[in-house]
Amino acid sequence: QGLKPIVPTESPSLIFGTTTKFASDLPADDSFLGKNKVPDLQKLFQKADGLPVHLKRGLPDKLLYRTTMALTIGGTIYCLVALYMASQPRNQ
Repeated sequence: QGLKPIVPTESPSLIFGTTTKFASDLPADDSFLGKNKVPDLQKLFQKADGLPVHLKRGLPDKLLYRTTMALTIGGTIYCLVALYMASQPRNQ
């Protein structure tokens, strides 16, 4: 009788017909990823120009930052006005 293995010894059949390609199997000259932008961005963000990192990319960052600040301040004012109006008793 003895103990029987729980895991089957045969390999399971393939579910998908495609095979997996590993990065080491690809040819070295196959450049499907495009240009590596990380070194350029590192130079940009690590430059000592006194700007905070969220404003280093110029005009788009400034617009995004100012829009976010305007919406934050506007939302705070709106919440305070809504709280003030909710705290007042209604006249009958």
